[in-house]
Amino acid sequence: MSFEHTHPPEEAVAVFLLAENRLLREALIRLLSKKENIRLVGSGSNSSQALSQILAAQPDVVVLDSVSKALSYGGIIRQLRHAKAEIKVVMIGMEADEAVFLRMLREGVLGYVLTDASANEVWRAIRCVAAGEAVCPPSLSVSLFRFVANAEFRLPGLGLQKNQDFSPRQRQLAQLIRQGFSNKELAAQLNLSEQTVKNHVHRMLRKVGAPDRATMAEMAGRPS
Repeated sequence: MSFEHTHPPEEAVAVFLLAENRLLREALIRLLSKKENIRLVGSGSNSSQALSQILAAQPDVVVLDSVSKALSYGGIIRQLRHAKAEIKVVMIGMEADEAVFLRMLREGVLGYVLTDASANEVWRAIRCVAAGEAVCPPSLSVSLFRFVANAEFRLPGLGLQKNQDFSPRQRQLAQLIRQGFSNKELAAQLNLSEQTVKNHVHRMLRKVGAPDRATMAEMAGRPS
């Protein structure tokens, strides 16, 4: 029998907090502990043990404070998805960056809360996401609508081209990008200059018509 994570007003949402900065983590713990219908079941930094800690705590919602940490260690969000965990993700303290926002949506984030959000806005975002809704700032929802409208003209299922023209080096880069490597990390891993990596990534994006690195890397991993 499956259990749907829908929460009536009287039911507490189980939350796991993953924040790299200790001061921020402690402040968020105090904040969430004072809110109604929130039950903090664990907290920590984004380490290689984060996935096992989260799965053991069995939260309804994971709250993350960092894009870079979310994509490191193979991508904690993707790890949760691959583990088939019925756990939703809220990103807080984010910038109003369209590219980052769209990347996080593709990773599976359902809540995206900006740096100037109030405590009540963070609380409402957690409650809404736990109830099966999505949350994002109005300014970025415009970006989402625009992206979907433009994508419709490019292809069935996101307007991407076939990937058979990728060189062996480009396929290698795509594989590492899927693992969450930044351009700087790619350069160090492959003994290339960072500018060379940027040039490769730019050509790969144009080749398949992808809107971002994550989409491009995903397409490169699909059979032609």
